[in-house]
Amino acid sequence: MLRLLILASILFLGCNQDNFESNIVKKEGMVLIPSGSFLMGSEEKFSRKDESPKHLVYVDSFWIDQTEVTNSQFTRFVEATGYVTTAEIPPKWEDIKKELPPNTPRPDDSLFKPASLIFTSSQGPVNLNYHNQWWKWQPGANWKHPMGPDSNIEGKGDHPVVHISWYDAIAYAKWVGKRLPTEAEWEWAARGGRKNSIYPWGNEDLNSGSPKLNSWEGSFPYFNEQRDNFFYTAPVGSFEPNSFELYDMAGNVWEWCSDWYDFNYYSKIKDQKLSNPKGPEKPYDPYQPYLKQKVMRGGSFLCNDAYCSGYRVSARMKSSPDTGLQHTGFRLVKDIN
Repeated sequence: MLRLLILASILFLGCNQDNFESNIVKKEGMVLIPSGSFLMGSEEKFSRKDESPKHLVYVDSFWIDQTEVTNSQFTRFVEATGYVTTAEIPPKWEDIKKELPPNTPRPDDSLFKPASLIFTSSQGPVNLNYHNQWWKWQPGANWKHPMGPDSNIEGKGDHPVVHISWYDAIAYAKWVGKRLPTEAEWEWAARGGRKNSIYPWGNEDLNSGSPKLNSWEGSFPYFNEQRDNFFYTAPVGSFEPNSFELYDMAGNVWEWCSDWYDFNYYSKIKDQKLSNPKGPEKPYDPYQPYLKQKVMRGGSFLCNDAYCSGYRVSARMKSSPDTGLQHTGFRLVKDIN
């Protein structure tokens, strides 16, 4: 059965690209993604080790949000349920130390207050291996106050909600009767039915022609040309959609997936015939072996080729599920049944 499904999907992928565009089915802000098979991952010179080897994956049809979840949508959720996000709750040392190397000293008590990470430009070139050069732990920063207690989301109802942890995204998903996409579903949707494409729009360089996404243009993290007209988030749908009519599958904010992150996962499954994979059973990151992390996809307004070309369809990012940042959001999917 799997072989027949894969064969049918390969034939389907060989169809004219215009067929996708003319047969798009939309309902209540979602798009019906057709079932299909594709080569997941990348082995190009610019890809990272955790993106290879390429492997054949089959995905059933599913519904997916056309845009990232917005501030207005999240506001309705909070008003209806009284939900409090992770960033609005003081972190506990008992929870944090479980994911740190043994004998890590306890931080000062002043750090244990509701807070989140915000971006701050550097004054000039910095060593890009040290993220603390542009990330700041900001008390009072959360989805309602993206830059800290003196900021707000007034007039930004159509911007993607940020400072969202994986747990926050799961809570919202349950409320609306949806779920987070698997990593395979996300990549299949981002590719828009295109074979061997680098970006959601194809292979054209992102700096050619008119702006294609909200990303960092210039020298990261100190000079942004803002050719795309945005320094931070952009209203969802500000740029052309991909062939499945999905917006911001590259740039704007990173999007949570349901899968655990395992650096070696693609190597482990390379010889398997995968149908609707849900990711590894356990997380593993050789660079942070004590930290359990979930997958994020799509890149953000901070991505730049010099540092993070996360807007490529195969690019993988990860973070602990209790972490929200100024460029972390989500979109949801729904089964067709």
